[in-house]
Amino acid sequence: MAFQPIVDLENGGIFAHEALVRGVNGESAWSVLSQVTPKDLYAFDQACRVRAIEMASQLGMTTRLSINFLPNAVYEPRACIRATLKVAERVGWSLNNLIFEITENEHVTDRDHLRHIVEEYHEMGFSVALDDFGTGHANLDLLTVLSPSHLKLDRILISNIGQDVRRQNLMGHICSMAQTLGIGLVAEGVETLEEARWLYQKGITRHQGYYYARPAFQALPDIDPDCLSAVTAA
Repeated sequence: MAFQPIVDLENGGIFAHEALVRGVNGESAWSVLSQVTPKDLYAFDQACRVRAIEMASQLGMTTRLSINFLPNAVYEPRACIRATLKVAERVGWSLNNLIFEITENEHVTDRDHLRHIVEEYHEMGFSVALDDFGTGHANLDLLTVLSPSHLKLDRILISNIGQDVRRQNLMGHICSMAQTLGIGLVAEGVETLEEARWLYQKGITRHQGYYYARPAFQALPDIDPDCLSAVTAA
């Protein structure tokens, strides 16, 4: 696993760390995921959850932990979460500090099943985020059946937003919608100070991206406090 922080500019700290799949020698997520066959999907999803919690605990993480999960690997939420609950209890990880991200890599054919997963996870104390919102399979139509805690806005919406009026208009509507639905926003792929400042000034205060820190393999990356203060400076 590698870990990348999600900063919270409102509080001046780290909101969560996302656990990102890597090979044993740091190979990319794609190189690992491309080897997962349909018959291995459930076991792989379980192994990733367990390893992420174990490693977060070993590294002394004190923030929330955000873990991607594959909806099509979950046949029954409470049965499939047992290994996660077991490892969380073993290492003393609070369930309230777990966020499960619905990845956009999979096309979910059974929307009612996905809604059931999200509702069950909420009941068990987890937060749920819709990852890569605005691209792939993570589109607006999912919000007709899902009530996630957070929307993670894809880099395609963030890129050069300080200069792009079209993206600015889209983001304005997304902010209004999220506020109406009571959903938090996280901007993914923030790579420049200009992007970070525009988002912060529009009230999007949770950011993730290379501007703050790149993912660190088997480690928690440091964030330069000057990066945060540069964004929030008047």
